[in-house]
Amino acid sequence: MAQYDQLPVYKQSYDLLLELYTISKSMERDFKFTLGEKIKNEVTDLIVNVYRANSRVDKAILIANARENIEVVRLLMRLYKDLKQIKTNEYVSVSEKLESVSKQLAAWHNSQQKQNTTHLQGQSLQGLFALDERTD
Repeated sequence: MAQYDQLPVYKQSYDLLLELYTISKSMERDFKFTLGEKIKNEVTDLIVNVYRANSRVDKAILIANARENIEVVRLLMRLYKDLKQIKTNEYVSVSEKLESVSKQLAAWHNSQQKQNTTHLQGQSLQGLFALDERTD
């Protein structure tokens, strides 16, 4: 198992969080302490889900939670943009990072699904062999 802080998805998520802290400094006060905090909390939850998924055998639910965090952040960032609380170039940068993290999480999730399917098929075969041995 790789160290969580060496995972590309963790590094990209962490960079995203740092960028959001920088961006939030220039927001209007009303938005900084409401919408800004919500976005930063959601990305923090994303990072925690990546950490937890990396340290567990059953990763699928935590990866799914991280993917949900990404979608919530996308929604809130769109709101940020529509309220003119973020510059276009900042929005583009954040969107690119979100897309990168989203793709990495999707690949990780698909990999886990394949592993789980292979594991379950292996268990089924073991069960068939066990039944076959009992009938002999």
